[in-house]
Amino acid sequence: MSSSDSDSTSDDDFIIGVLQVLPRPRSFRDRSNPFTEYDDTDFKQRFRLSKTMFIELLDMVQDHLCQNTQCSMSLSPILQLLIALRYYATGVFQAVLGDHIRIHKSTVCRIVKKVSTCIASLKPKYIQMPKTEADRKVVYEDFYKMRQCPKVIGAIDCTHIRIQSPNKNIGERFRNRKGYFSINVQAVCNSNLQFKNIVARWPGSVHDSTIFDNSLLRAQFENNEFGDAVMVGDGGYACRNYMMTPLSNPVTEAEIRYQKAQIGTGNVIERTFGVWKRRFPVLLVGIRTQIPTTLVTIIATAVLHNMLINSNDPLPVDETLLIEDLRQQVPVFLVPQTGNIKRRTLIDTVFI
Repeated sequence: MSSSDSDSTSDDDFIIGVLQVLPRPRSFRDRSNPFTEYDDTDFKQRFRLSKTMFIELLDMVQDHLCQNTQCSMSLSPILQLLIALRYYATGVFQAVLGDHIRIHKSTVCRIVKKVSTCIASLKPKYIQMPKTEADRKVVYEDFYKMRQCPKVIGAIDCTHIRIQSPNKNIGERFRNRKGYFSINVQAVCNSNLQFKNIVARWPGSVHDSTIFDNSLLRAQFENNEFGDAVMVGDGGYACRNYMMTPLSNPVTEAEIRYQKAQIGTGNVIERTFGVWKRRFPVLLVGIRTQIPTTLVTIIATAVLHNMLINSNDPLPVDETLLIEDLRQQVPVFLVPQTGNIKRRTLIDTVFI
């Protein structure tokens, strides 16, 4: 081999070595816009709301989703919102979602957290208990039409939202009695399947009654903020002045009628949970994010649920294909509990 050939080979090896240690050129992936690609039916199936509702939601959150960057390839608010909605609609691993939308998994994680936080911030507007007597009267009448149960302001219960296993130091706190990791979410709904109160911050191992006993809602009832209104709950709650629960052993005709009315009225919360989870399957298959992101995702989907019911935006047509804050410290004044007396009075005066 000549010296010139040796020098050429040495140069080639040097160039190859340099290229191997250089960072890969940054590549920009083509990003499609599903809003323009799909008609309204297909769009709703994939993102769980109509295009009209999407535009309305975008108007509410887009100012908070704008990127503070001069980069021409930053994600627009419309794409950020579509990514989060697609995550709510599928519950798939974020890596798969990232490949579908053609962005990196880490970007998807940040977007889901950011968009969920923006939507969850709308909670005071879309999820609130009736504040005035006029508002409560409307709720009373709607519930009364169901099973003739008077003065009902809401039905209360808890549901478990499956999550991935948290870190080993706190993981067992989130394991519920059925053996999987979850967030135990307390909610109150009206007769129209709308959430009127929701608490999503307790580990799955915590009992329903403990969540209620430590809630702002209990403090409000104890402080008589809702007048003589009552809620209906299952046997997991204590019978109180404002909490009507089932009888353990109804005997008389009046007790049997009360039992049917109480259970029939209370079942509305189970239907609400069912519609909510069918609308957003991520709640069924499980949320695979860090706990803070999981909590705001739950609240965000509850806000969207109420928005869509308010706008009469029904579920997609092929539902048969789907599988089924710091704690607010409020003074609670201890008052004598006469829930059993009130329940007996209700039975003897209304259901005789």
